[in-house]
Amino acid sequence: MNDMAKNLILWLVIAAVLLTVFNNFNVEPQTNAITYSQFVQEVQQQQVRKVVIDGYEIEGERADGSRFQTIRPAAEDPRLMDDLLSNEVLVEGRKPETQSIWTRLLIASFPILLILAIFIFFMRQMQGGGGGGRGGPMSFGKSKARLLSQDQIKTTFADVAGCDEAKEDVKELVDFLKDPGKFQRLGGKIPRGVLMVGSPGTGKTLLAKAVAGEAKVPFFTISGSDFVEMFVGVGASRVRDMFEQAKKQSPCIIFIDEIDAVGRQRGAGMGGGHDEREQTLNQLLVEMDGFDPNDGIIVIAATNRPDVLDSALLRPGRFDRQVVVGLPDIRGREQILDVHMRKVPLADDVKASLIARGTPGFSGADLANLVNEAALFAARNNRRLVGMEEFEKAKDKIMMGAERKSMVMTDKDKIMTAYHEAGHAILGRLLPAHDPVYKVSIIPRGRALGVTMFLPEEDRISYSKRYLLSRITSAYGGRIAEEMFYGADWVSTGAQNDIQQATKMARNMVTKWGLSDKAGPVLYSEDEGEIFVGAGQGMGQRAHISEETAELLDAEVRKILDDCYAEATRILEENRDKMELMKDALMEYETIDSHQITEIMDGRPPGPPKDWGNGQGGATTDEGHLSGEDEETSEDADSQESPGRKPGDPLGGSVH
Repeated sequence: MNDMAKNLILWLVIAAVLLTVFNNFNVEPQTNAITYSQFVQEVQQQQVRKVVIDGYEIEGERADGSRFQTIRPAAEDPRLMDDLLSNEVLVEGRKPETQSIWTRLLIASFPILLILAIFIFFMRQMQGGGGGGRGGPMSFGKSKARLLSQDQIKTTFADVAGCDEAKEDVKELVDFLKDPGKFQRLGGKIPRGVLMVGSPGTGKTLLAKAVAGEAKVPFFTISGSDFVEMFVGVGASRVRDMFEQAKKQSPCIIFIDEIDAVGRQRGAGMGGGHDEREQTLNQLLVEMDGFDPNDGIIVIAATNRPDVLDSALLRPGRFDRQVVVGLPDIRGREQILDVHMRKVPLADDVKASLIARGTPGFSGADLANLVNEAALFAARNNRRLVGMEEFEKAKDKIMMGAERKSMVMTDKDKIMTAYHEAGHAILGRLLPAHDPVYKVSIIPRGRALGVTMFLPEEDRISYSKRYLLSRITSAYGGRIAEEMFYGADWVSTGAQNDIQQATKMARNMVTKWGLSDKAGPVLYSEDEGEIFVGAGQGMGQRAHISEETAELLDAEVRKILDDCYAEATRILEENRDKMELMKDALMEYETIDSHQITEIMDGRPPGPPKDWGNGQGGATTDEGHLSGEDEETSEDADSQESPGRKPGDPLGGSVH
């Protein structure tokens, strides 16, 4: 409700209160009401000294000074005036108030006019303020696209970093919008639409705004879900209205965010496929490439689910070009950090290159969040500059979750958690082709009681069989460590997430990746598609296999898991002394880094952690365990009460 509606209601309440007060407030002296018969009797007894006659109302004053009031009946009383005069009563009259017919009409029609005015007011509000306003429930078919003028868009290509290839792909759009004749003279046609594909947070929307900011043209922005309503035909009407507005502002850009909400493959819905979403998609297809040309209108769409889009939407003439906006590599992460660090006062020890090496798998949004979290840490400590210590704390918070220092843990739980994490860390250091151990902590973070985090050393495009077997083996380290020091009867539930990740990787090795000798390079399992996303994926279809093949696959999965479990047991039994050293270090420091882990693996008690205040901290170690440039961050966070977290790990972890 806007301010005008609030003011109207306030004035109505004030008027009602004032009317009530005036009706109850009587400034005239109190008079005694008597019957007309009593009045005539008092006149005849010469008790009345003065009367004032006003129509049917008679007010009088007695000889003793008291006042009274009575109402003359409608019947004529011709003797009244004679009785008043004969008994020496002073008679006065009042001139009747005369009102014009217009005044009486206005007073009579005022309530009706007031109700009508309120009704018109609220109807105009429902229609979006009248005058062609948009957004009200009475304007369902109007487009919800928001128009940003060229003065409102300040984003340029200088604000976009980490996706140089994607910027090169869309720079042609800017050249066309600035000088379309350059292409038309040679018979070239600019793409009608550009589909930006990439993981969440990689900068698809930012890149589209940069195109509009560089080209200095109007920019319409709308979400895919804004088209679809519960009323049939609303989405198609909004599409038509949006392109009609765009034609008036041509040349311009239409940006549709999350287009998969309206552009999913047709024919997969219930009821024959003739639902509201499909009608909206059909209208969008016609507007992008139909009989009516839309010269000068470029449609840019963004999605992270290109696999579910309708094929007609992706054909040449509609979305001619697909621009992949992927996760940045180490150089891209450094450029993105430079952009976000411009507005942050930095200490002398901050180097974007070191931070970029220690943040593999971070998207542009993750890096922006990293800089913001570091600034918040510095503000909490009342510091004027943001240093590497704050960036290190922010990175740990994003990767491993926020610390829960207030959580009360018994010494027994802490020792069991320390053994659990030591098992993961020692296997991670000794197994071949495994990611280096970055940090081990028994401080509760997020939903986990302890965390062992690994960082890769180089970019990974694919995963080898040896690497996957090492990952499965290290996943069992926590459970085996608990069994070694407490016995099989005291193994906790903290390994639930480890078992889940190991089983998932082993089954994928056998059924999808062809890494089993007996099963061979055959696809035995398909991803379960979402319901109603399109032909070939609906209803969660799987590959058809016989019972004998299913038994073979189960046996191969079990063999991989058993072999890895046995290998993990052997390695930990040979390094029991190092597990004791790591357990003691974790109980003393709660968190140890790769430098301390190296000392433990050498058989020496570790020293204290590096002191950032003395300038000994850094983003690299003597073995380069932070020189990761991979787009995946593997983390193993295990809880003895609930499943742990593994953000950023496509081989079996949750999303970063």
